[in-house]
Amino acid sequence: MGNKQTIFTDEQLDAYQDCTFFTRKEILRLHGRYYEMAPNVVPMDYTKDPDVKLPMQLIINMPELKENPFKERIVSSFSEDGEGSLSFNDFVDMFSVLSEMAPRELKAIYAFKIYDFNTDNFICKADLEKTLNKLTKEELTEEEITLVCEKVIEEADMDGDGKLGFADFENMISKAPDFLSTFHIRI
Repeated sequence: MGNKQTIFTDEQLDAYQDCTFFTRKEILRLHGRYYEMAPNVVPMDYTKDPDVKLPMQLIINMPELKENPFKERIVSSFSEDGEGSLSFNDFVDMFSVLSEMAPRELKAIYAFKIYDFNTDNFICKADLEKTLNKLTKEELTEEEITLVCEKVIEEADMDGDGKLGFADFENMISKAPDFLSTFHIRI
């Protein structure tokens, strides 16, 4: 028998495996990471589906996200509650999408959500400005930012509406093969 504690049922682990790019061992490792952030809140037993969410502040301070200029946007994009808190399911989803195994199409969907700061389902000039400022740590002048944003919209806006829809965005990143290869974190 031993001292092995049950964290998940076999059915739960099967479900996580079916809807992620992880093995059982990786899912258990993710639970360990989640638990370590708040051992007083996160139970070791998930067999009864506890309703636990960790606040954004804990998640963005993880080593994998701490230095990422988009850490808040990443966490918000995976937060089901809209408050930026992550349940274990949200946490697993985030790591799954950002894993090397996730397909390009799935990464593109979340990259679009992350760069759509005003959440209007378009990437407009203001979204691009925020993105560039985060990427360059606000080292570009206002004129340089404006020039880059205008150039991006000019080249990527296929329907001429002055903003990038998802199809425009997907087309743009397809021409930048390294773009999504940098869109991952390791567990």
